Amino acid sequence: MSVQDDLMSVQRCLEDLNRSVGRLEQQMGSGGLEMRRVRADADHLRESVALLRETAPCATSPRRPDLVAIPDTPYDNALWTDSDDEGLGARDRHAP
Repeated sequence: MSVQDDLMSVQRCLEDLNRSVGRLEQQMGSGGLEMRRVRADADHLRESVALLRETAPCATSPRRPDLVAIPDTPYDNALWTDSDDEGLGARDRHAP
């Protein structure tokens, strides 16, 4: 399954959950602490999945990373004139 298919499946399950919570509210009343908590949790899940859907990659155009071309030509030696040889120290100094 693709990400979009999974998100659609989650969305359908959340719609079923919201319908079930609505039926429970009608039967048990919506004033109790437990029922308010279940409603708040269901709403929070719905909002979280909506945010996730906004950030999910689009199925029609998969995002590829931008490619960086690296030339085959040698680097200009002038770039390295002010650097030390790694691990060997500076050219004009001696090791202790």
